[in-house]
Amino acid sequence: MPLSVPLEMLGAPGSPYSRKMRSLLRYRRIPLLFILQNSPEAAARPAPKVPLLPTFYLPNEEGEIVPTTDSTPLIRRFEKEFEGRSVIPENPALAFLDELIEDYADEWLTKCMFHYRWYHEADATKARRVLPHWAITAVTDEKIAPIQKMIGDRQINRLGVVGSNDVTAAVIEESYERFLAAFDAHLQESRFIFGNRPAASDFALMGQLTCLALFDPTPSAITAERSPRIYAWTEHMEDLSGLHLGEEDWRTPETLPATIRGLLAEVGRYHSPFLIANAEALARGAETVETEIGGQPWVQKPFPYQGKCLDWLRDHYKQLDPNTRTTVDSFLEGTGCEKLFA
Repeated sequence: MPLSVPLEMLGAPGSPYSRKMRSLLRYRRIPLLFILQNSPEAAARPAPKVPLLPTFYLPNEEGEIVPTTDSTPLIRRFEKEFEGRSVIPENPALAFLDELIEDYADEWLTKCMFHYRWYHEADATKARRVLPHWAITAVTDEKIAPIQKMIGDRQINRLGVVGSNDVTAAVIEESYERFLAAFDAHLQESRFIFGNRPAASDFALMGQLTCLALFDPTPSAITAERSPRIYAWTEHMEDLSGLHLGEEDWRTPETLPATIRGLLAEVGRYHSPFLIANAEALARGAETVETEIGGQPWVQKPFPYQGKCLDWLRDHYKQLDPNTRTTVDSFLEGTGCEKLFA
């Protein structure tokens, strides 16, 4: 059933995926009603089976309006429904790399985001104090205090779900600093990842960086010191509705700067070994993922959704025609990403 506009999206300023999708829809000039989570306006909307942000209210095949989540398939659905200002590169090899980097942002950098926000006391204190006020401002400090404590306690108790613990903390923080260096180098050569127009992966990175670079004290200070370029790029990405597009804005595989391999190497160094170890643990029915990432030990509970992410990436890779696969392989070889598809 065709979608009508404006789209309705339930989200929150502190949700990196809400910021990802809001920015993407602004860029695509698709009208949007942004409904704040826990607001009076949100109370009248049905809740999804799994309460994730953002939630869109879209028609199913029978025309019934249902709450719909998961930003990656939503982006592809909107590509089919709305013409113009696409965020999927036209070249199929670049489209595959775009999906791989988007997955890294959504599924690995989010570990960095959640870790920094709730592992460090200064960050957790700011988050627990501010987050409730995004939905509730007309309330006394005394009444909001128990909600602040509840949110902080709940999120800190979920650190283990994303893999943040005393064993993995050094790996996560090292990976963020290495990402900053690799992405900064790439932005010196290219306005966005694949040229002079943003792809889905740009918005995925931006979503996580709205927290890491702009909100949470510890990673924000690191970002401002190590890469003021990325700090500024993240703010610029918030609204690209006025970006003018030209015919040559997508680069080709032949004209991509060499710095793209540096970014892919960070995907291969951290995200790839986790995805592989997680999939193996899920296949064995193991209760723990135990592997080595970046030369350091990694221990966490298996994550079923990220097992599905690997399946989707592998399915897409299998569907590539031989020439496209050869091009993709030339980018992945030696980065560690090639192990995902061996």
